Amino acid sequence: MKAVLELRDVHKSFMGKKALQGVDLSVGAGSVIGLLGPNGSGKTTLIKIIAGLIKQNAGEVKICGLNPGEETKALVSYLPDTQHLYKWMRVEDAICFYDDFFEDFDRLRCEELLDYMGIDRADKVKDLSKGMYEKTSLALTLARQSRLYVLDEPLGGIDPVARDTIIDTILSNYREDSSFIISTHLVSDVERLFDTVAFIKEGKIILDGEAEELRIERSMSIENIYKEVFRNA
Repeated sequence: MKAVLELRDVHKSFMGKKALQGVDLSVGAGSVIGLLGPNGSGKTTLIKIIAGLIKQNAGEVKICGLNPGEETKALVSYLPDTQHLYKWMRVEDAICFYDDFFEDFDRLRCEELLDYMGIDRADKVKDLSKGMYEKTSLALTLARQSRLYVLDEPLGGIDPVARDTIIDTILSNYREDSSFIISTHLVSDVERLFDTVAFIKEGKIILDGEAEELRIERSMSIENIYKEVFRNA
């Protein structure tokens, strides 16, 4: 089976400042990869390229063997790190919006996820707490039948109880033919999810590999490897 995602020597600059410098990354089917690094390391830029929101200046990006475009947007389900739902919406409106917009959206699956996370369909988006908003967004994202789920800081600013619910929801959505990229700096909460990890610093992948192999090789958790790698970041 082809890799779900292949990046080769990807570069991106903004106003002359290098955001990504020669990034190589491969994501196999049925895997969960942690994209780990502090704020400003290049995680969000890389994720936006994968999601088809911006284009690299150089290098190759392949999603299920295809160049990024309209076709690949249908293969990638993207959870941004910013609020993207309209404030006038109720949760029910957001469900209808996704149902209309995405052919692969599974409304029943979304409602099951919302029930599990205790979200009321009548709630207004503008009145949701940060944790409730993140849960709602995650349910909408995971209810698509996509090949690649790209989650940018899904736990940022979320209380520990809500984090556990979100992690359980991600685990329940696992399929052998799809993959996850989870960008985060809150490593301890999610490291049990990762099959592989890639540490990014100043736009470069400085360490990557199988999560369990790195734990054994370095005799420490992924969180402690993170602290060691970015101690002076």
